[in-house]
Amino acid sequence: MKTVEDCIFCKIVAGTIPCTKVYEDETVLAFMDIMPLNKGHLLVIPKEHLENIVDADPKIYGHLASVICTIAKAVNAAVEPDGMNVLQLNGKAANQVIPHLHMHIVPRWEGDGLTISAWDPVMGDSEEISETAETIKRKLSG
Repeated sequence: MKTVEDCIFCKIVAGTIPCTKVYEDETVLAFMDIMPLNKGHLLVIPKEHLENIVDADPKIYGHLASVICTIAKAVNAAVEPDGMNVLQLNGKAANQVIPHLHMHIVPRWEGDGLTISAWDPVMGDSEEISETAETIKRKLSG
């Protein structure tokens, strides 16, 4: 399993930094965030060091997503939020702070003051949208 010596999440996986575990299997670890945005905020990570989604094998990410779905249902039952954010940030420009692939599960309540998913939608240029879609399709096929 690939690890990075100075990665805080790799140290958590190795047991050299403690965490409050919620779930663990051979490839995934879920633990409570020590700086929670709301009650019940937790992180789900692959044990293997992968910097972000671009580095992930689709099978590993698929398993991660499956575990997240199961844990989200448990979080929902445990803290009974009004809603929930499931977030995964990739790269510094997307505000990824720790360069180890991780997903946040953040329970939400009406009026909790968090703005992590707030933006004002603006209609895009349909020609540019279509051109970008075609470029992505080409990359998918080869």
